[in-house]
Amino acid sequence: MKYLIQPEKTSPGVLFFLPLIYVAWSDSILTPTEIQIIKQKIAEQDWLSSEEKQLVHSLINPQQPPSIADLRQWKKLLKDINGHLPPHSQQTLADLGLQLARVGLTDHNQSYKNESAVKALREIELNLGILSKEAAKQMIAQKRDSLAVPLPQEPTSSFEIRKMQNLLSGDNQGLRKKIKTLLSDPVFGYDQVSPVKEVFRETVLRWCKILANQGWGSLAYPEYAGGADSMEQYIVVFEELGYHNASLAIKFGVQFGLFGGSIQGLGTEYHHRTYLPKAGSLELPGCFAMTEAGHGSNVKDLETTAIFDPKTDEFIIQTPHHHAHKEYIGNAAVHGQLATVFAQLITQDENYGVHAFLVPIRDEEGNILPGVRIEDSGEKLGLNGVDNGRIWFDQVRVPRRNLLNRFADVSESGEYSSPINSDGRRFFTMLGTLVGGRVCVPMAGLSSAKVALTIAIKYASQRRQFGPEGEPEVPILNYRSHQKRLMPLLANAYALHFAHKYMAKRFLNRTEDDAREIEALAAGLKAVSTWNTTATIQECREACGGNGYLAVNRFADLKADTEIYTTFEGDNTVLMQLVAKGRLSEFRQEFSSMNFFSMIYYLASQATKMLTEQNPIVIRNTNPEHLRDTEWHLNMFRNREQDMVVSVAQRLKKRIDKGMDSYSAFIEVQNHLINMAHAYIDRIILEQFVKAIGECSQESLKPALERLCHLYALVNIEDNFGWFLENDYLAGSKSKAIRKEVEKLCLEVRQEAVALVDAFGIPDQILGAPIALNLG
Repeated sequence: MKYLIQPEKTSPGVLFFLPLIYVAWSDSILTPTEIQIIKQKIAEQDWLSSEEKQLVHSLINPQQPPSIADLRQWKKLLKDINGHLPPHSQQTLADLGLQLARVGLTDHNQSYKNESAVKALREIELNLGILSKEAAKQMIAQKRDSLAVPLPQEPTSSFEIRKMQNLLSGDNQGLRKKIKTLLSDPVFGYDQVSPVKEVFRETVLRWCKILANQGWGSLAYPEYAGGADSMEQYIVVFEELGYHNASLAIKFGVQFGLFGGSIQGLGTEYHHRTYLPKAGSLELPGCFAMTEAGHGSNVKDLETTAIFDPKTDEFIIQTPHHHAHKEYIGNAAVHGQLATVFAQLITQDENYGVHAFLVPIRDEEGNILPGVRIEDSGEKLGLNGVDNGRIWFDQVRVPRRNLLNRFADVSESGEYSSPINSDGRRFFTMLGTLVGGRVCVPMAGLSSAKVALTIAIKYASQRRQFGPEGEPEVPILNYRSHQKRLMPLLANAYALHFAHKYMAKRFLNRTEDDAREIEALAAGLKAVSTWNTTATIQECREACGGNGYLAVNRFADLKADTEIYTTFEGDNTVLMQLVAKGRLSEFRQEFSSMNFFSMIYYLASQATKMLTEQNPIVIRNTNPEHLRDTEWHLNMFRNREQDMVVSVAQRLKKRIDKGMDSYSAFIEVQNHLINMAHAYIDRIILEQFVKAIGECSQESLKPALERLCHLYALVNIEDNFGWFLENDYLAGSKSKAIRKEVEKLCLEVRQEAVALVDAFGIPDQILGAPIALNLG
């Protein structure tokens, strides 16, 4: 049936309800409830004739629904009628119905204004849940010509991208440029990445040799051993490789950092001159064999033994049982020829704890040597360009001089000696040489997170979806929900960038006095940063929808390759416990060294904190200027950390005073320890972000950096609302105001988001993802 509606031939009463009927049918179905509501209201209208009521009923008959042609005719009619409405009219369904009814009057001098009709229509709309203005707007909107309507321009930034990039790059800009230029060469193209692990492993090895030929593998080694004596430049290379391919970064790190670095850090000049030139050129591929299947992070109790035989002047390397094998060793499955093996040093029937030995595992032709058994670890979630393997040793003999003897030695007769008398301090000093890995890995991880953010933010600035009816679609980055997903992660990236620069500087200038502090700081920052990398890549993948799931847009590799960062170079949860123990040691030393006046000062400062930070005025202050006050942010972070340290110390003391051993006490408060470690690292990150802004010589960069810093701080406070509310640092009204301020900051940061990721300086060839390059 075709419902021909002609205004000049149709009753004004019926025409009045036509907009409502069109909207009711617009989803192709009228439910029984909807039909009943309309019929009931129509029946109550005395001003409608029986013929008009019958016609309206016929228009809502589900057995004879309007055809597509009918609906198109009605919509065209309503759009034409819209032209008769006064300018700036509210354009509700009633407005359209009244105008349509007036047009239907045969006598144009008559007026049509039926208050009963308007009331009835309002009641029907209310019962059907129709938003009258929105429905009318959708009906009368003209379809835009996508070619005729210019797309919105990307917001401009308040700073020069080049200046921000220079700030982030810091020193060694020339080296960074060389690395990016090399990685942009087609030989490093992503089309070289093979899904077949055996093929990909050879590609990554070839890439590493190219880097070694540039002299970058030996950058950290002494000049007399063929290096440049610059750990700083090595860190730069590792960080830059994180933008390109994680397998390359990790293979580079295993060969030149762990293997070569262990020889440099634990060996003496003989080892340096003999092995480092070949390690740095990749003439001698090597492994770092510490982790065992049975002990994981518990290095102190690993089971591989190195028993000294004075008759032959050799150490006998032995895997005592099947599950004591070296596990997940990079370079072991295929390429490694020499391994730094960590084993219990036993001489004259005395165990002197874990030491490092150089143990050959293959000859130059790649044949596995007698007494060595190697298995391929196989396919992994990611990093399949790295040949991880398992190693067993059966009575493998190595010369005494293969002991890396910087911190301990064994004489020909088997006498053990060390410049460090304490077994515990010696052990931690040797493990301290591994801090470099914990400095480098999270920096490469952050580079991967920056890649993910660049792809997601550039895509979101181009990808348009939805918008007001009849108007251009808008970039999805304009949606507040999308901003809340990505802008805090962008702030995290900047905050962590400056924290890593601080960590690297501390590491490069470390002394024996601050070595333990730096070790704890590196452990905590590694954990927090790599957790952030995992979360950032996942959120960015989701923010790109189905396009983010396509391998060509890199999220598959970014996600799979960096997952392991949270558990190698130390499991993050274990590392956070190390951080917490370090903080407790500092707290104990602080109190034990206090005299009477120092204690009075401490108690006074605690009282001052309560007066300034926990008074009713401060905890309820919702002024935007206060919420963006950096000093208030710092106080909140510091107070949270300090309160947690005191709380954990009290919990431990209470248990130990009751006779519990320290191990059991630590286990019981383990979650509190980890939370306290988080608070410590969060405080360090914020402090270094604030310090970096203060030291920035380019005033034009500071407003953008300050917005990011405020966002980082407030989102962190928001994430920890529970603690701040429970401990009377916030009132409910202030927490609501913080949420509102976070949304404002997300909007402000969004205006410069593309420029902020451009400042990462990632070339298009390295970025790679078509959706970020407007190619997808």
